[in-house]
Amino acid sequence: MYSQQDLDDAVAAGAITKGSADALRAYVANARSAAIVDEEQFRLILGFNDIFVTIATVILFVAVSWIGQSIGDTLGLTGGAGNPSPIAGLALAATAWGLATYFTAKKRMALPSIVLLGGFVGGVFVAVGATLAMIVDVEAIESPLVGGLLVSIAFAAAAVAAWFHWKAFRVPVTVAAGAVAVSGIIGGLIAAGLSSAGLAGEAMNNAMLLVVLLLGLAVFAYAMRWDASDPDRITRRSDVAFWLHLAAAVMIVHPVFTLLGLRDGDASMGEGFIAIALYVALGFVALAIDRRAMLVSALAYVLWALSDLFERFGAVELNVALTALVIGSALLLLSAFWAQARANVVAMLPASVVSHLPSLGSPVAVSPEPA
Repeated sequence: MYSQQDLDDAVAAGAITKGSADALRAYVANARSAAIVDEEQFRLILGFNDIFVTIATVILFVAVSWIGQSIGDTLGLTGGAGNPSPIAGLALAATAWGLATYFTAKKRMALPSIVLLGGFVGGVFVAVGATLAMIVDVEAIESPLVGGLLVSIAFAAAAVAAWFHWKAFRVPVTVAAGAVAVSGIIGGLIAAGLSSAGLAGEAMNNAMLLVVLLLGLAVFAYAMRWDASDPDRITRRSDVAFWLHLAAAVMIVHPVFTLLGLRDGDASMGEGFIAIALYVALGFVALAIDRRAMLVSALAYVLWALSDLFERFGAVELNVALTALVIGSALLLLSAFWAQARANVVAMLPASVVSHLPSLGSPVAVSPEPA
C-alpha cells in the first residue's frame, strides 16, 4: 500500500514521472468508483512494523520518563511531592527527538512519527511546566491568575517545540499540535484575565467553554486554508488539514453539546432531539468540506441522546441496541453514497463558498503551501 506522499517522493526522486503518478491516481479512483479527494487518505500504518516500533517507543518513553523522575526526586528537582520533575520532561523530549532523526527523517514511518511528536512536544511542555512550578511559590500557583499565566507559558514552549519539529521533520500532525498549543496559550491568558476580574464557578466554566469553541472555529478556518491549497488532496497538505480538522472538531463539538446542557446526565426529550438535529447539521458541514472528523467527534453525544430517546419511548431493554442499529446503519449508508450526497450539498452552496472547498473530482491547480 502506497500513500500519496510516497508517490510524490517517487516523482521527486525521479523513480517515476509525474504523468505516471497521476495516471496511477486516476486508475485507483476509477477502480474504487470514487474520486481520490473523497477517500480522505492519510498515512497512519503501512505495515505491522509501524505497530512494532510504536510499542517499543512507548515502552522506552515510560522507561526514560521514570528514570528521569527518579533522578529528579533524588536531587530534589521537583515542585513538590508527587509533582513531575523537569528532568523527566527533558529526558522524554530528548529521546523523542533522537528517535525521530531515524524513524521519521529516514524511515518516514507514520504512526511512530506521530508518537514521537507527542513525546517531544509533551516532554517540552512538562519540562517547562515543572520548572515553573519549582520557581514560583506554591501558594501563588494556586491563584487562578498565576496558574493561567504559567499554563500559557508552558503552552508557548510547546508551540515553539512544535514549530522546530515541523521545520525539521514535516510530520503533518505537527501543525495541529502547534495549533492546539497556541490555543492553549490564548485560553490560559483569557482564563487568567477572567479570574482576575472575579469570574469563578459555573460562570467561569461556561466562559471557558465559549472560548474553546471560538478557538476551535479559528482552528477550523486554518484547516480550511490548508484544504483550499490542495483541493484534489494529492499532497501532504491534505494530511495536515486532516489533523487540523480533527483537532477543531473536538474543540467545537464538546463545548457546543456541553453549553446546551447535553452532558448533565438528565437529558429531556427536547435536548435529545436537539442533539440529533445538531448531528444532522454537522453532517451537512462534513459533506460540504468533505471531512468526516466532526461526525466522529460528535458520535458519542448523539449515541447517548438517541439512546435516551429510545429509553423514554419505552424501549429500555433494547435502547442501546436500537441506538447502535440506527446510527450504524445511517453512517454506513452515508459512506456508501458519500460522493452523491456531497455533490447535492455542494450544489446548494454559493459559488463563492464552493471555490474554497475540496473539488468534486475534477483536477484543480494546487496553490502554494499556507504559512
